[in-house]
Amino acid sequence: MKVAIVLGTSNGDGNTRKLSDKIKLATDATVFDLSDYNISFYDYLHENKNDDFLPLIHELSVFDHIVFASPVYWYSMSAQLKVFFDRLSDLLTIEQNLGRKLKGKSCSVISTGFNADVPSCFFEPFKLTANYLNLIYKVDLYCCIDSEFSVLEKEVSLFVRGIA
Repeated sequence: MKVAIVLGTSNGDGNTRKLSDKIKLATDATVFDLSDYNISFYDYLHENKNDDFLPLIHELSVFDHIVFASPVYWYSMSAQLKVFFDRLSDLLTIEQNLGRKLKGKSCSVISTGFNADVPSCFFEPFKLTANYLNLIYKVDLYCCIDSEFSVLEKEVSLFVRGIA
């Protein structure tokens, strides 16, 4: 199975990146760091259709499974990932054929934060979006980061088995 990780974070060397790298090693995934792309906010007139969003979706369309990676920022996904998610609307309007290429693929979410538990609302936008786009939502992983980053290999292993 070909796995892509879409990483949205303000800290390219932070804990969410470290968790992404652990998943990458365990699955031979390809990481797409949204900080490396010029993706504009959603535009009802689609005047931004020449930015990096559609080429990135073309790249992602060849993968079987997409892992969305974000730290928990104010009970929600990062701004980078939110802009990406907002732009998924382009796949329902101007690029419907491209959007259909995602149908039936699976997805999951990995996240990090400082709270002991992830807020109950955090995963809901991911699950609802997956359902709306006919993606199969498989599993999620939240890692509480205290003073030092450490993810038990067991957690990563369970996550990887969950996306298989």
